[in-house]
Amino acid sequence: MRRILTAKRRPFSRLRQNVTTVSTDMNASPFTVQRLGADDVAPMHQLLSTFGAAFDDVSTYGQRRPDAAYLRELLGSPAFFALVARKGAEVVGGLAAYELRKFEQPRSEIYIYDLAVAAAHRRQGIATALIEHLRVLAAACGAWVVYVQADDGDEPAIALYSKLGVRERVLHFDIAVPAAR
Repeated sequence: MRRILTAKRRPFSRLRQNVTTVSTDMNASPFTVQRLGADDVAPMHQLLSTFGAAFDDVSTYGQRRPDAAYLRELLGSPAFFALVARKGAEVVGGLAAYELRKFEQPRSEIYIYDLAVAAAHRRQGIATALIEHLRVLAAACGAWVVYVQADDGDEPAIALYSKLGVRERVLHFDIAVPAAR
């Protein structure tokens, strides 16, 4: 059973200021987790590069990137969450998520669209810290749940998400959009 969070919505500017420093392992260097805002276009480009490398899909995340104005608008939206994990100035992981405001009840859900950690920085608690940071932001904006999908066979992702939440069996369908005339 899912627990409904009843936190009141806070202004976006207060939610964005949240930076967490994490050190999970004596042998690993500490990292920070931060939500990006409208002025954080350069770190967003670093995150896109991290996604491209981690997903072995550099063309999707690198060839037709949005311009700075588009990214500023997206990053400035309270319904979009771009979180980065940094070691120093280097973006070593991150996630992109969306707030989906519901129509059947006055609540919202947060959908994690992408989450990745650079190969050299995995198994250091970075993905868990990113999700935990998002959970705090989700509660602050009144969301009742954070959800994510995992591909069959992606055992590390399935293990992580199983540790943090409840598995649901669903099917995912991509429905093509007709070309614009």
